[in-house]
Amino acid sequence: MEQALTVDQRWDLVDKITKETVEVGAYEPTLRDAIAGVTVRPLTGIPFAIAVLYGFWTFFGEFAGLFTDGFFVRIFGTHWIPWLAERLAGLPDWAFVILVGDRAVFAEEFLGDSCFAAGGVLTTGLFMPFGIVLWAVLALFLVLAILEDTGYLPRLAVLLDTVMHKIGLHGFAIVPTLISLGCNVPGVTACRPLETRKQRFMMIALLGVFVPCGAQIGMMEELVPGLIGWVFLTLAVGYLGFGWVLNKILPGESPEILMDVPPYQAPQWSNILRKTWMRTQHFLLVAVPFVLLGCAIVMALYTTGAMDAIAGGLEGFLATVFGVPASATPSLVVGFLRKDLAIGLLPIETMTNYQVFKSVILLTIYFPCLATFAMLLRELNWKEILGTLGFLVAMIFVFGGILNLIGMAGGW
Repeated sequence: MEQALTVDQRWDLVDKITKETVEVGAYEPTLRDAIAGVTVRPLTGIPFAIAVLYGFWTFFGEFAGLFTDGFFVRIFGTHWIPWLAERLAGLPDWAFVILVGDRAVFAEEFLGDSCFAAGGVLTTGLFMPFGIVLWAVLALFLVLAILEDTGYLPRLAVLLDTVMHKIGLHGFAIVPTLISLGCNVPGVTACRPLETRKQRFMMIALLGVFVPCGAQIGMMEELVPGLIGWVFLTLAVGYLGFGWVLNKILPGESPEILMDVPPYQAPQWSNILRKTWMRTQHFLLVAVPFVLLGCAIVMALYTTGAMDAIAGGLEGFLATVFGVPASATPSLVVGFLRKDLAIGLLPIETMTNYQVFKSVILLTIYFPCLATFAMLLRELNWKEILGTLGFLVAMIFVFGGILNLIGMAGGW
């Protein structure tokens, strides 16, 4: 039986074959080549990457805010929700609560800028995916398609290769990470090109815990814009820190990056629009049914009194371990279906800023949405699934407990 070559031996073989078969001639570099070199050197590439990300985030906030605050808050809050409440007022209480929301909300003057107060399937359940999340996800997918089509994304992978190797991955890991910022489901699928099972398991586990999807980001941008920077910083620390721990305790190799880096080119808008539409269409097919189902379950739990019983049973545990009030329990419950819906249901007006911050972090790390979990079942074997679940449980208690201790020490 022939012995497999090590990573170093493979690279030595590549160098030997290259020297024997490739003839290097004179080449005059172009402006495109100079830009390509600038964007992969750390000294110039990192500031360039920061500028790109800053531009993306500015576009994301303006684009999503234009449609959400400029149109859909008014459409839903001022017209659709009050009209629906009036037309369906004759329904039995349980049906009205599930479809429209709590009648107590409509007994008062309904505020046009508060589309979360209703909570029903046809009110909040439609506003969240179509009024907020769709435009955030669309902005994310559009920028991602542009980065892919211009050839910048592979260079970003090369630029971050050294950093990612510190946690047992290589630069290509940035690709599924960025894709997961749109939706975790295609992000998990994008882990397939990683060479070893160790890398794939690590990447999928980190995506499921520390990378919020575009739906969550849209909800955070709408509800807690002042905290979103701290949320991302905290998740980035967890991503790198626990990635380093996983690399130390998991057996297996972490090979070098080997990927094609195409030349820079002008984006083809037909490709960009096609990719953006395909990804957005997939999001709508996966996300919207779970949002509607989540609203129905939450309102049904309220109607039957089950939510009060759950909140009462978990109040002491949540307060002691995580410092989260009982009023946030419904959000944590529905987070098993959709994390973005759960963030939208947080009783922000009754919580301190730090409690909101902790709750958003917990909703991000404590369990992947059902659609992502279904993808995990397809991509991992049963041992890896159990390992991922164990990792999730550990992250909840370690990360959530640390945040609670920080809050207690700071008097927050």
